[in-house]
Amino acid sequence: MPRRARVDWDAVHAAASDRLILVRVLLELGVPSSTIAFRCRKVGGGWWRPLLGLVALDRGALTPRQRLVAALLVSGDDAVVTGLTACRLYGLQRVPVHEQVHVLVPHERRRRSEGFLLVERTGRMLPAVTRDGIRCAPLVRALIDGARRLDRIDEVRALLAEAVQQRRVTVPALRAELEAGSGRGSALVRAVIVELEDGIRSAAEAWQRELVATMAEFPEVHWNADVHLEDGTFLACPDGFVDDCALALDVHSFAHHADLEKFDGTMRRQAEMIAAGLVVVPITPRELREDPDGVKRKLRASLDQARRRPRPPVVMKPAR
Repeated sequence: MPRRARVDWDAVHAAASDRLILVRVLLELGVPSSTIAFRCRKVGGGWWRPLLGLVALDRGALTPRQRLVAALLVSGDDAVVTGLTACRLYGLQRVPVHEQVHVLVPHERRRRSEGFLLVERTGRMLPAVTRDGIRCAPLVRALIDGARRLDRIDEVRALLAEAVQQRRVTVPALRAELEAGSGRGSALVRAVIVELEDGIRSAAEAWQRELVATMAEFPEVHWNADVHLEDGTFLACPDGFVDDCALALDVHSFAHHADLEKFDGTMRRQAEMIAAGLVVVPITPRELREDPDGVKRKLRASLDQARRRPRPPVVMKPAR
């Protein structure tokens, strides 16, 4: 009778990162293929195979971290997480809910997407950045990779605008990454980057810009331009500013109202603009969505009011 192979199970468990281990590593550690098959059987087995070539040493759904570890284990030592999952790891909040773990691998790698694993082959691998122990693509690459796979422009706006608002990336860097990468799925991303280049910094601001563009008689609006007092003191950066009559357009979002500190800051900024002589038009995202005609009437009335009084001595500096 053949002798049963002796397996160093301590070595097996030590090699299993987050209780996950490649089949080839199990074989290298002396675990027979028959033992692997027996322990991975559907009924009664303690192990299971979440991805081709990978074994989980515990039954049950993988945790979010295990999914990341699993994706990198099967994709190779040079693979990196990119897209929406990487954006989450970088700490961004306005990331749409998603199930897949998107990884980049060198173009010559023959690894297919399966289950929750989305594999993208690329000839332009960039140096990895480690976030919470996970190899990630640089943030600007992750943003463009993730945005290219979204099909709603407001989701693209929210994702890219958050990163720009937090000064995590610059608009020129987004433009450069878009032009350097794949053109697939780039139409919405390209449109949003044009908005960002024009100073737009949120979905609601983009809605406002689209609405103003339909008002042929309305003067030019500068988006997110800095406004200074005559002596050079910074006053505010309203969402929109009509320079010839010092009219400020300010979007009041629910997110700011739900955060008392941000709401106080919004009210303080509005009071300071009014005290400096600006006519301020507060607009909510809900108004833009549900009553665009009412917003147009409000804008026209405020423009007439601003033009009837002398322009205050403030100086505008366009958004950079």
